[in-house]
Amino acid sequence: MASSSIPISILLSILLSSLLPVPSIAIKNRPLKEKLSHLHFYFHDIVSGRNATAVPVTPPLKPFLSGFGQINIMDDLLTLGPTPNSTAIGRAQGFYASASQSELGFLQAMNLEFTHGKYNGSVLTVLGRNAPLHAVRELPVVGGSGLFRFARGYALARTHWLDPASFDAIVEYNVYVMHY
Repeated sequence: MASSSIPISILLSILLSSLLPVPSIAIKNRPLKEKLSHLHFYFHDIVSGRNATAVPVTPPLKPFLSGFGQINIMDDLLTLGPTPNSTAIGRAQGFYASASQSELGFLQAMNLEFTHGKYNGSVLTVLGRNAPLHAVRELPVVGGSGLFRFARGYALARTHWLDPASFDAIVEYNVYVMHY
């Protein structure tokens, strides 16, 4: 009877290599030090008027109060303060899709692109559930680029202002991110 076993030398090599330490991340022979950054800014989601920054690309499939099925694409302004004429620091680009049949609850995927200040040219990627009628929402930071390579963390969103007639909103973000 023929044996289909793997040679012991290959198994031993695999076992021994799994015991070796994983190399640390380094650039130009310097180990990188992981740090925690806290970012605070305001997100301006304008869905009404000629200068809308978020627009629906699909309507709800049925008349759900939650808007279930609607998808909005956004290119929202990020500022240091709550007013639209406050210092601009970047854009939130992505989409939010109404994914709940029972309440206003979005699947939100966005890149926070920083265009001014300390993080100019860097991006954080956020992907998670956003229930905008809840007082505080927590969304995971799942990655980044530039100064945010290997990023992970979370974003806390609080509605700062909401126009009940148009649904235009200003949302305060506190983002805590681990990166190198």
